[in-house]
Amino acid sequence: DTNNFFSDDFFVKDRNLPAMNVKENKDNFEIELAVPGFSKKDIEVSIENDMLHIYAEKSNKEIEEEENYTRKEFSYNTLDRRLQLPSSIGTDAKVNAAYKDGILTLHLTKKEDAKKLSKKIIDIA
Repeated sequence: DTNNFFSDDFFVKDRNLPAMNVKENKDNFEIELAVPGFSKKDIEVSIENDMLHIYAEKSNKEIEEEENYTRKEFSYNTLDRRLQLPSSIGTDAKVNAAYKDGILTLHLTKKEDAKKLSKKIIDIA
């Protein structure tokens, strides 16, 4: 059941969360998160208690060096997003992560038994 996949970060709706795309394929889920302003070394991805956790933080030194703006609406200091994993993934999922041009792409491999679920045709009486 993927209805609760990536549920609303513990119902927190007033934070600036990164834009996210989720695509379900036969063998995996593909997730793209917009995380501009961070470098690869700033980002940590982990799985704990059926939650995918994406955390990024810039060092204070980097932030201080950028504080010469007249007006600043972009905020790249921290990013913290927790997403509920569907049962077809599980905590021991194989995850591949790549970061390019401000986009973090994750591939979460489905469990073997979830991959084998075939389409069932229902007879109409």
